[in-house]
Amino acid sequence: MMETADEENFGVAISSPSDAEFDAVVGYLEHIIMDDDFQLMQRTFMEKHYQEFDDSEENKLIYTSIFNEYISLVEKYIEEKLLHQIPGFNMTAFTMSLQQHKDEMAGDIFDMLLTFTDFLAFKEMFLDYRAEKEGRSLDLSSGLVVTSLNKSSISSS
Repeated sequence: MMETADEENFGVAISSPSDAEFDAVVGYLEHIIMDDDFQLMQRTFMEKHYQEFDDSEENKLIYTSIFNEYISLVEKYIEEKLLHQIPGFNMTAFTMSLQQHKDEMAGDIFDMLLTFTDFLAFKEMFLDYRAEKEGRSLDLSSGLVVTSLNKSSISSS
């Protein structure tokens, strides 16, 4: 017991070791969530459940069980991978320190991690996925590619 109290005091007194540790975890996390295995697992999960979600104020009871299933699946996967890289890694402590570090983190990683702790972020992810599946997403990239104008300006010159 005494040892952990000392470690905590040390962490408070000198923030750099915990910051360095946090940065290391984020570095590993980037690799994990960019990995094809993770992408496939997450997509498969969303594919299985996305039709349950609709964009109404009311949250259905089923959302809770899907949320819990997602957390146990995805968080467990990430935690196992991180434990392999960082023996003694603690997912709970890490997710708690997320809020303090959110300004330093890349948006997509933070958003993805938020889906573990923030139900609304989780629901939003599903709604976005469903919109994409049903062709209703706001595809801003298509608005930015002005191919027809380029072609006509090339042919007229």
